[in-house]
Amino acid sequence: MPERIVSWHADPSTPRYTPPPGAVDAHCHVFGPMARFPFSAKAKYLPKDAGPEMLFALRDKLGFARNVIVQASCHGTDNAATLDAIARSGGRARGVAVVDPAISENDLARLHEGGMRGVRFNFLKRLVDDAPKDRFLALSRRLPEGWHVVIYFEADILEELRPFVDAIPVPIVIDHMGRPDVTQGPDGADMRAFRALLGSREDIWTKVTCPDRLDPAGPPYDAFVEAVRPLVADYPTRVLWGTDWPHPNQQDVLPNDGSLVDIIPRIAPTEEAQELLLVDNPMALYWPEIGAARQ
Repeated sequence: MPERIVSWHADPSTPRYTPPPGAVDAHCHVFGPMARFPFSAKAKYLPKDAGPEMLFALRDKLGFARNVIVQASCHGTDNAATLDAIARSGGRARGVAVVDPAISENDLARLHEGGMRGVRFNFLKRLVDDAPKDRFLALSRRLPEGWHVVIYFEADILEELRPFVDAIPVPIVIDHMGRPDVTQGPDGADMRAFRALLGSREDIWTKVTCPDRLDPAGPPYDAFVEAVRPLVADYPTRVLWGTDWPHPNQQDVLPNDGSLVDIIPRIAPTEEAQELLLVDNPMALYWPEIGAARQ
């Protein structure tokens, strides 16, 4: 068996920034525990266990109230570990599934009952062997009511993905802004192309996440902040934020989750922007029955 890797900081700092009450970490994962939830035979990485107890302890330390747990690629289309974490959350987590496009309506209904509210389509070749756009599109037409599609891709394939994205009939969330080159700045080619995508329809949301992946200079992630802050200002009702814990495939760089939280007021400088980013927007997508009551 390959050596299992650790991709998370062992002792993240307590953030200086305090998130507003009800804040949601809208992008995180769980790994295993492998003894109960084996990893996929097709997994491109083999992490050490990072289960729900660790995730919820981090949630509390960072000052968040809820989690959106995204199915990690190392678990393939077996969503058992993510469903288990949601079940253990006491109603404070919901999820995004990864499924075989041929999944039955009954199995989709079971995922909904288990707390899933979206399905993720991954186009990163280093993580998945096959991304069949036609089958993904067919699946998107028969998702449970209220679900959305999450898409993960890198900036260099955005143009070729546009017809696929345009054809999806439900709301869309783009992971990590489609991984733009933030060193180009807020007006660089990657960010202009991404803004064109956001401008093409009003039901595309994005996660303004992963400075540790996107900013090659590392902390304090100034290039990320400079590129992303105008995006948050211009699309305040369509942005989400998350830690990305336990940072899959980041074993060479262990980001400090407390420092990641401290970036929030730099990209969303006002209390109103922070409330939208961390509470209102994710609640509308993942807990609409509660989010509507808040209005």
